[in-house]
Amino acid sequence: MRVLAMAAVVLIGLSTLVSPAHAVQVSRQEMINRAKSWLTANNGRPVPYSTTSYWGAEGYRQDCSGFVSMAAKIGAPGERTVELAQWPFSTGIAMSDLRWGDIVVDPEGTETTRHVVIFEKWADPYKTAYHAYEQRGTYGTTYRVLRYGLGGDQYVARRLTNVTG
Repeated sequence: MRVLAMAAVVLIGLSTLVSPAHAVQVSRQEMINRAKSWLTANNGRPVPYSTTSYWGAEGYRQDCSGFVSMAAKIGAPGERTVELAQWPFSTGIAMSDLRWGDIVVDPEGTETTRHVVIFEKWADPYKTAYHAYEQRGTYGTTYRVLRYGLGGDQYVARRLTNVTG
């Protein structure tokens, strides 16, 4: 009986370690819709990029990882790029296995070189480029064709653990 009680305590402790990524489930469609919303949320213009400012009533950081956290409903003000690229927030996948709502992330380097984007779809049948949403300096929220992670860089594909579908 004592062993069972200790096991329950351990399981409860472990469940609190993974709860941030699992606190709110979001569908792939909702995640993409939330990402799209920042393209025009600033009076018809993109939300501006900032590492120190917060956007709207939800209060997410206006940098790339704050943007991904917002789209995925991972608690405001948002996790940092490094955390999004680790368990319990995401698991590694092959670039060729990307599905809409997955992320492509460079967790290496410094705060000014790390980056994360939201994959939407392949730009061609050969998987040599893809359409993605991102929050980037100078431009704010953008939707464009990218090649991050497809050779010669540190980007990796990750699947967020709270995204369903």
